[in-house]
Amino acid sequence: MTLATPPASAAGTTTASVEEARLDRVAPQEILKRSGFDSLAPEFAGALAGADSFAEAERTVVRYGSGLWRRAVDRAQGRGSAGGDLSRDDDRPLYWSRLALTRELRSWNPGFGITEKGRTRLLDRLERSSRGQDSIRYPAGKGVKRILLTGFDPFTLDRDVRISNPSGATALALDGTWLRTADGSLARVETAVFPVRWADFADGTVERTLRPHLPEVDLFTTVSQGRPGRFDIERTNGAWRGGFPDNENLSRTETVPVADPATQPQWTSTSLPYAAITAASTGRFPVYDNTSVTELPAGADTPVVRPDGPTPGSVARAGGGGDYLSNEIAYRATLLRDRLGLTRLPGGHVHTPVLQFGAGNTDPATGGVTDPEFVRNRLDIIAQVRAIVAVAAAPQESFAHPSS
Repeated sequence: MTLATPPASAAGTTTASVEEARLDRVAPQEILKRSGFDSLAPEFAGALAGADSFAEAERTVVRYGSGLWRRAVDRAQGRGSAGGDLSRDDDRPLYWSRLALTRELRSWNPGFGITEKGRTRLLDRLERSSRGQDSIRYPAGKGVKRILLTGFDPFTLDRDVRISNPSGATALALDGTWLRTADGSLARVETAVFPVRWADFADGTVERTLRPHLPEVDLFTTVSQGRPGRFDIERTNGAWRGGFPDNENLSRTETVPVADPATQPQWTSTSLPYAAITAASTGRFPVYDNTSVTELPAGADTPVVRPDGPTPGSVARAGGGGDYLSNEIAYRATLLRDRLGLTRLPGGHVHTPVLQFGAGNTDPATGGVTDPEFVRNRLDIIAQVRAIVAVAAAPQESFAHPSS
C-alpha cells in the first residue's frame, strides 16, 4: 500500500547533515569520480524533479537506493564496468554516493508539497535500500546453510576523510555469494551495512533489519574495524555507550537503549565457535579470542578492567569490543538472538584489523586516496573474514554459548 500524498507543504532545506557537508572535500569528490559514481546524484535529482506525486517519489527513491546497493555489490564482485581506476574492493563509493543522494533528497522541494514526516520516510527508504537492509533473501530448500553478515560505514572522517572501512568492503564482497564451509557444506551469504550514528541504533535499525532473518539463518556475525594488526573474536558485549562522537559528531554516554529495558542484561556473550576460529589458519593476521571487559564491580563505582570477562552482578562499562557502536551492534544482535530463544544459533562479533595506508601515504593533508599497500591490506582482510566465516559455519561438537 502506498502512502497518500501528505497535505501540508514543507520546503526542502539547504542545510546538509554533518555527514553530507563532508562531500565537497577533495577526497570524496575524487573517490566518486574515480569510481564512476559521480553521475548518480545528478541523475537522482532529475528523477525526483520529474515525480508528480509522493507515491512516484517513493518509487524513485527505492529504485535509486536499491540500484546503488546493487551497483556497489556488482563493482566489488567484478561485474560490469569499474567506472574508473579506483580498485573494485573499495567501499567508499557506496558511502559517499549515498550521502550525495540523501543531500539531494533533503533539499528537494516538489511542487505537490511534502511534510517533514513524508521526507523522513523517504530518507529512511533511501537509507535502508542503499544499505542492503531490505534485500536480504535466501534460497528455499534444504541442504544450504544461510549466513548473515553485517558491516559498517567509514568513520572518524574528520581525522582523515579518506578512510575506508574493511567491514563495509567485506559486506559488498560477500553479499549474495556462496562459500564452502570448513566441513564442505555449501553456504549462502547475505549482507547489510549500518551507519555509524548513535540515533539510528536507538531507533532500532539493527533489530528491524535482523529480526526477520535470525530465525532462518545458521550463522550470523557482525563485523567492524577494530585494532591494528589483528582480528578479535569478541567474547562478551556490554550494555554501555561510552560517548565517542559518531559520524554526525554527536556523543552518547548511557546504557544502550533497547526495548523492554527492565529485562535488559548488562552483558551478552558470543556464540561463535571462538576456539575453532582462533585455532584455524585463516590468513596473515593473527586472530584472538578476546575475553577482556571493563566493568563496575557489584557495589563499586570505579571501573575495573577484567581480562577474563565480567564478574557476577557487575555493571558494563565496555565489552570486549569497547563502548562504541561495534560493541553496541554485537550487544543488540546477541540480545535479539537470546530474546528470540535462539540459544544455539552461532553468532557474535568479529573485529578486523585497522585498514592502514601505505608508508609515505599516511598524512591526510598530503596523501592520496589509495595506494597499493592500502588495497592489499583491504583485500587480505576481506579474504580472512571470508575464511573465518567458513570455519564458524562448520558444525562444532557440543558447542553452546555461555549464559549471559
